[in-house]
Amino acid sequence: MADAAGVTAAAAVPGLPVASGRERDKEKDERRRWAARCSFAVLGIMSTLLVYGVLQEKIMRIPYGVEKEFFRYSLFLVFCNRITTSMVSAMVLLGSKKSLDPVAPLHKYGVVSISNILTTTCQYEALKYVSFPVQTLAKCAKMIPVMIWGTIIMRKKYGGKDYFFAVIVTLGCSLFILYPASMDVSPFNKGRESTIWGVSLMLGYLGFDGFTSTFQDKLFKGYDMEIHNQIFYTTMCSCVLSLSGLILQNHLIPAVDFMFRHPDCFTDVVILSSVATASQFFISYTIRTFGALTFATIMTTRQLVSILLSCVWFVHPLSWMQWVGAAIVFGALYTKSFLRSKPQKPAVTSPPRGSSPNPPNNS
Repeated sequence: MADAAGVTAAAAVPGLPVASGRERDKEKDERRRWAARCSFAVLGIMSTLLVYGVLQEKIMRIPYGVEKEFFRYSLFLVFCNRITTSMVSAMVLLGSKKSLDPVAPLHKYGVVSISNILTTTCQYEALKYVSFPVQTLAKCAKMIPVMIWGTIIMRKKYGGKDYFFAVIVTLGCSLFILYPASMDVSPFNKGRESTIWGVSLMLGYLGFDGFTSTFQDKLFKGYDMEIHNQIFYTTMCSCVLSLSGLILQNHLIPAVDFMFRHPDCFTDVVILSSVATASQFFISYTIRTFGALTFATIMTTRQLVSILLSCVWFVHPLSWMQWVGAAIVFGALYTKSFLRSKPQKPAVTSPPRGSSPNPPNNS
């Protein structure tokens, strides 16, 4: 009997490495899948938004044709972007056999739509007066308007650390805007720079953008709403409003005529609308799969790469004070992301059964 037991034990021992080896292989496969999904998200966001950034600067700041004619119909770009996104989101909802019925009252979609149109219009219009690097870095200062609207609309409370980083980032953005290089060698900027108008439009962009994201957050939390449902109805409202604005301003026919006279501009607008739509879905996938913290880190990196790419592509020299401002902004953003990613110290008392960890702060 003892010999039989020994044989059984001996037979069981060789099996242990096999089991642990299988577990290791399973962990490796999971890491590979996670790395593949993360690479897909990073490449998707970086590529679409980098192309989007370059194209929007090209369309709004580079003249077309022999006559050196500038494209001046920013609301037309909003219309093209929104109608493309609404069609794709409708196809996604129909393809997944989900209802197209509105979840929230239509006027609430309209509020988000109006704010979003004003956000995008200010963004495009600002490019007529400030360079893309200035605009991109100024977007990093959106923490303050988001915190203000979050306090007013969502009744949120923010800690001293959040206010500290918001002030530091705003300080860096201010240095970047107020101390430009003494000479911009780009031939397309002469006679078009206006810091006052550019900064005013960027302040409008920050205010409307902060309201848009906060009100969207309120809709998601107040209704059982899928992201494609909100995208579809918001963009449909934006299509109606932007088209109405184009007709009232008598800009629709001139914008279409500009496209016919400059086919390369038509191509740029088609690509711009396509990558703007694709970026919406990459952003949704990233937030759903990896969370807001990973998304914020990717977006911060994308903004840095966009500034460097624009400086090289469109010949925007940076002063040493602008380099200092950029270092302050991105240093503060990465530090904030690092502090959020640090594991919290466990509490002395054990949490209640079934409780889950707090989600990352998406302010």
